Amino acid sequence: MASAAPSTTDFDAARRAMIDSQLRTSGVNEPWVLSRFASVPREDFVPPAARAVAYTDRAVPLDGNGMLAAPLVHALMLNEARPTAADRVLVIDGGSGYLPALLEGLSGSVTAIAPAEALKSKTGDFTLILIDGAVEHVPAALAKRLADDGRVVAGVIMDGVTRLAVGRKAAGEIALLPLAELGIPRLPAFDKPRAWSF
Repeated sequence: MASAAPSTTDFDAARRAMIDSQLRTSGVNEPWVLSRFASVPREDFVPPAARAVAYTDRAVPLDGNGMLAAPLVHALMLNEARPTAADRVLVIDGGSGYLPALLEGLSGSVTAIAPAEALKSKTGDFTLILIDGAVEHVPAALAKRLADDGRVVAGVIMDGVTRLAVGRKAAGEIALLPLAELGIPRLPAFDKPRAWSF
């Protein structure tokens, strides 16, 4: 008796199921957000061995210790960011390249850099920064890259809990307002420096 051929994942069906059962049911219904998720193949942004789980509702480990956040994380980030054609967007990429790909065509320009690059002190005039991960703080070096009154969408870590957060730059500083609790992969590069305590 011949063995059955190995099954292959129907990625188009998996993408539709992700939109219907993860995004829509969590209140993400903006047509432009759903359109981007329908057109960007998430399976192309994970290691080959993880392609079959690319559309699950949890983070997917990447090569090099990075993580691809769960689909809902990126959907809510886009929903809060509301990029426009006038925006110059900087993405601090968590290692997958997926969030910058989702932003393509939604803003005037998209620049993606690694967390280590974001720690280098450079000035810029970006109007929107998206940090693809949860951070303990936004470094001053990164704030310099954002134009006055520019927007930030990120994950933030407070008392060990990750939350989606939004903010703006005012007087050279970025203040983040935490929103909903959400399982967002941590970006260790943005941990606060540890101080001695007695």
